[in-house]
Amino acid sequence: MSLEQELMQRSGSQCELCASKENLEIFEIPDSPANVENSILVCETCKEQIEDPEKVVPSHWRCLNDSMWSTVPAVQVMAWRMLTQLKNEGWPQDLLDMMYMEEEVMEWAKASQIADPAAKSIVHRDSNGVILEAGDSVVLIKDLKVKGSSMVAKQGTAVRRISLDHENEEYIEGKVDGQQIVIITKYVKKL
Repeated sequence: MSLEQELMQRSGSQCELCASKENLEIFEIPDSPANVENSILVCETCKEQIEDPEKVVPSHWRCLNDSMWSTVPAVQVMAWRMLTQLKNEGWPQDLLDMMYMEEEVMEWAKASQIADPAAKSIVHRDSNGVILEAGDSVVLIKDLKVKGSSMVAKQGTAVRRISLDHENEEYIEGKVDGQQIVIITKYVKKL
């Protein structure tokens, strides 16, 4: 049996990430350890977005809510990598928190981050120098006037599930009193 036939049989002739049945092809997962089943069946849309981060459409990847539970390690690795890439959207962080992988599968999934140091170049830090990550909770250490509104975000206000600015390490975003605002990191402390 050929690799394509095996993957078609394993996947039920559908994309192992989004369940599409059209334009399927074999995708070999980058940074895979030797002697590991590292191929999955993906559709053209998933493949294009995996290979070119500029073309990623976050809403397409909501399909990972189902495929992240696959028992196939290669599918788990790709689901984890895409959710990690999108975690600043907010909802992927919830899925990552629920996801379970064996230790060696997790090491495989993280191998791509080690291979791409540029992805880690922007580091967000709070007023004490503690590293902030998407989904963290912070507290304001100063009253902040919100530009474009009459609102003042009061000192001591907790901001939960922050998202990070991909281009500026001094900016994070979060909801205060139901309004999404940009906050400068030197005015927050991680909870």
